[in-house]
Amino acid sequence: MTRADRRESPVTQPPPRLRVVPHGDAEPPILEPDDAPDQPPRPGFHSLWTADRLMEATFPEPKWAVPGILAEGVTVLAGPPKVGKSWLSLGLGLQVAAGGTALGTIPVNAGPVLYLALEDTPRRLQSRMGHLLAGRKAPAALHLETTCPPLNQGGDHLIAGWLTDHPDARMVVIDVFAKVRGQAAPGVSAYDADYAAVGRPKKIADHFGVAIVLVHHVRKQASDDFLAEVSGTNGLAGAADTTIVLKRARGKADGFLHVTGRDVDEAEHAMQFDKDTGNWSLLPGPASEHAVSDTRSTVIAYVRDNPYSTPKQIAEGTGLAYETVKRACPRIADSGDLRRGAGGTYAPPLAAPDHGDNAEPTT
Repeated sequence: MTRADRRESPVTQPPPRLRVVPHGDAEPPILEPDDAPDQPPRPGFHSLWTADRLMEATFPEPKWAVPGILAEGVTVLAGPPKVGKSWLSLGLGLQVAAGGTALGTIPVNAGPVLYLALEDTPRRLQSRMGHLLAGRKAPAALHLETTCPPLNQGGDHLIAGWLTDHPDARMVVIDVFAKVRGQAAPGVSAYDADYAAVGRPKKIADHFGVAIVLVHHVRKQASDDFLAEVSGTNGLAGAADTTIVLKRARGKADGFLHVTGRDVDEAEHAMQFDKDTGNWSLLPGPASEHAVSDTRSTVIAYVRDNPYSTPKQIAEGTGLAYETVKRACPRIADSGDLRRGAGGTYAPPLAAPDHGDNAEPTT
């Protein structure tokens, strides 16, 4: 059989024979494939480094949407329902699009931001932005959309197309991630499905060098490890570059922002929520200075912002165990720091009259 015959034969050929090539009397022979010209190139790694070359290389610093908080890559921003995640994420979108400062104190560079408000209507977005802006002009660099198909059904191409049209973009926010993550393939484990779901926006973030924020939920059961509170398997936090959990208050602060990531130092920040504008801001100093880790303070702070809540709603909103809250509420009410409402609800105590010009109404 000739060499041409072997190439045309549909039968799988055995490994090529080796032929001996003389290499002088003092050297051992060299073995070469008999059919070397016909063999495809051997596959190899595409980005193989040697340690010395890697240490000599110069890489650009990561791009930050909000320095110390949001770096390029995928960030999972999680928190319990009604904790203020959407106020926080939309506020950050406005602040980054406009430039200046974010969270009250952090300088940010202005740049285009895409905000996918997938649980809102244009009317609700307009109302919410009106509160957040508090009379300031809305930035033209913030682009808002209320619909998007699942990422695996064309949503990723829409986001990539917007980023292509806005090469100086700084951030994309998807509120909420569940609306676009898509269905997992049959037979895939929950961990692999979660990892793949975050892996799709991560490819976009890495390609364009932009921060993509996925707004997500936490489990109802609280945990000492804030990463374990992110709803779903560890595949979500494992695939993300940064994980942020917003939790309700313990003590003097209105909330705490727990941050960890590959390019972000692990940190806990005390937060203050402005009920009039909806803006979140960082409180000065270590978070520990603003924290009082007792059930009483947590319940009182939650009811202050959510009057006429039931113990079940308080437990879900704070992450405290339901039985703990159920026992604590009557004791707090008996002390006068809460007021019993109709239907087993609790509200802040009525303001005591001061009989002066600034006396508050008691009804």
